[in-house]
Formats: sequence, structure tokens, C-alpha cells
Amino acid sequence: MILDELGYLPIDKTGADLLFPIISHRYEQGFLIIATNRAFKDWSGIFNRDRTLTSALLDRLLHHTEIVVIEDKSYRLKDITES
Repeated sequence: MILDELGYLPIDKTGADLLFPIISHRYEQGFLIIATNRAFKDWSGIFNRDRTLTSALLDRLLHHTEIVVIEDKSYRLKDITES
């Protein structure tokens, strides 16, 4: 499963409540790739400021994870020259 651009838009309480069981079910059952430009400390803002739910999600996600940080210019902006 791939979640791309997590945090681009905030997730309301209903969305967070629906996403949690999906991530919980995937925990130790299969792969999960998440692409985001938000730091973990900012994730409660993604999930309707629900710190308990955010903590539980991060607990599952970070248990067997490999974090890859890409610090480079956006590929989508590669053809734009600086003015």
C-alpha cells in the first residue's frame, strides 16, 4: 500500500478514524510506503489534532520502519530556471 502526499490536506476526524484501522491492519502484515513532506512532530495537525490517534499511528509505523529522507530540489520544478 502506498500513501502519497500524506499531510497535503488535513484529515478530519472521520477520515482519521477510518485510516487508523487500515494502517493498523497493515502493521506487520504487508508493506506500507508513505510519502510526506511533514515532520513527525507535525502529524497531529494532519490527523485533526488528535494526539492519541497520531501517537498510536506513529507507534505502529515506526516499529519496523526505514526512513528515507530526500533533501533535494523538486523533480517537478527541474525545468524552471531561477530568475
